[in-house]
Amino acid sequence: MDVRLARNEDADAITEQWLDLASSQRVYGSHVLADENRSMARQSVLRHIVANELLVAVDGPDYLGFVMFTVEASDYAQDTTRGLIRNIYVAPEHRSNGVGTSLLEAAESRLTDRGVDRLVLEVMADNEPARRFYRRHGYSRHRISLEKPTENDTL
Repeated sequence: MDVRLARNEDADAITEQWLDLASSQRVYGSHVLADENRSMARQSVLRHIVANELLVAVDGPDYLGFVMFTVEASDYAQDTTRGLIRNIYVAPEHRSNGVGTSLLEAAESRLTDRGVDRLVLEVMADNEPARRFYRRHGYSRHRISLEKPTENDTL
């Protein structure tokens, strides 16, 4: 397995994996639609490739997974510089083989090299397998998002 910066010729394969990620997160309560966001996903993939903020795990011609990351930009002065892990995906047939760990560690290393002193990511609250994975890698809760439907008994 090789973890490397993604290239333009990887965009189609990574976009398909992004769509798989979006689809798979629906069972955990994600509101993101996969096919309806195909064009936007491809644009995001290409922007991250150009910015050197997308790593891909490959084994020969096979795409095992990817991770998108960036240094957080904020309008507010802060006492920390945060690196954001935006998306991480491992193809189901390659899970539990160290691919996710390799992608996460490579993204963390690149962000650290860019001067961040905190790493942050989001995970669906109901996605317990992903939450366990991130806890094993030292991530803990920092902020919690709450939501409710507009059609409920409190409105």
